[in-house]
Amino acid sequence: MTDAAVLTDSRGPALLALARASIALALGREADVQPLAPWLNAKGACFVTLTQGGQLRGCVGGLEARRSLLDNVTGYARAAAFDDPRFDPLSAEEFERTRIEVSLLSPLEAAPAGPEAEALEWIRPFVDGLALEWGRHRGTFLPQVWEKLPEPRRFLGQLKLKAGLPADFWSEDIRLYRYQVEKWSEPEDGPTTR
Repeated sequence: MTDAAVLTDSRGPALLALARASIALALGREADVQPLAPWLNAKGACFVTLTQGGQLRGCVGGLEARRSLLDNVTGYARAAAFDDPRFDPLSAEEFERTRIEVSLLSPLEAAPAGPEAEALEWIRPFVDGLALEWGRHRGTFLPQVWEKLPEPRRFLGQLKLKAGLPADFWSEDIRLYRYQVEKWSEPEDGPTTR
């Protein structure tokens, strides 16, 4: 097996373990922290998503690779557990039934400016995550959201609502970006690898 194959095969379990350990330590629990791989020092954009019974319980991340994967995964895991304003902080009792997912993002690709119809043609359903900016309004949906919003017009409309805009709003000044993710999830029945 090549070094690249080993790296790819080991990233998911390492990222999930790191996210789980970060939350456990914040809850005052012991955590089995493995030796850190050198690739965790590379900059990387990511999101950490928490679910319980298939329902969102927290999701925090960043679209641009400004910090190391180590800092981003540990920081976003804690933020998803304790600082997502949509939810109360995660309790110790909830921790064991919480499933963690880590998504690594590709660099952002900007859409050409133009009418909404062209933006809808540019979007690749079930492939792209989308980020939207207009003035102070910002929002993003990971590609996983396509599972709940499979129609491009509705997907974009809900993203505009998330950003604080009306679903039918459009301006050629909207900046739209697409990105892809590699993701790893713990199974529904407990914290292990993919």
